[in-house]
Amino acid sequence: MKTFLSILILIAGFSASAQTVPSKEIQIKMALLAAPEDQRAGAAVYSYEGVLLRKGSNQTVCLGDDPSREGLSVSCYHSSAQPFMERGWALRKEGKSAQEIFSIREAEAKAETLTLPDYGSTLFALVADEKDVDWSTGEASNTYTRSVVYIPWSTAESTGLPLGPPAPGLPWIMDPGTHRAHIMINPPRN
Repeated sequence: MKTFLSILILIAGFSASAQTVPSKEIQIKMALLAAPEDQRAGAAVYSYEGVLLRKGSNQTVCLGDDPSREGLSVSCYHSSAQPFMERGWALRKEGKSAQEIFSIREAEAKAETLTLPDYGSTLFALVADEKDVDWSTGEASNTYTRSVVYIPWSTAESTGLPLGPPAPGLPWIMDPGTHRAHIMINPPRN
């Protein structure tokens, strides 16, 4: 739906990004899909660009979908990750690439000028294919959620975790030895 609308908007001569951003209410509803149910009511919600859409009252922060990409991709994370996320938003706005953002945050974390997520804090990322998303109601079906547990600077040797998934659903370490070291948990897809 977003792709078809984008094409129509471009043909009409309008900016596609301004026309395909869901309402604030839909952005909030969809971002909250990634949060554990018991944390949704009190979660803060930001747009993909980092604009606060709803203040929170608990430790959960949710991030909305990037409207320029097809499908749904939202996430929720522990509030201790907020400085890390905000730094990424700022660097992305400066036009930095993913590798540049990684390198800059790595250097800042080593210099202790960037606050990293608490050791053991969690991020949940929920995705759905475009065909399974209703952008007018904020409903999504056939969603898939993976989990990340932050363990900055940890390695395979310090944790005993493998460097890749040994089998579907089993944990492994990604970005070992860096500021972004984390445990990945990817459940099998249905």
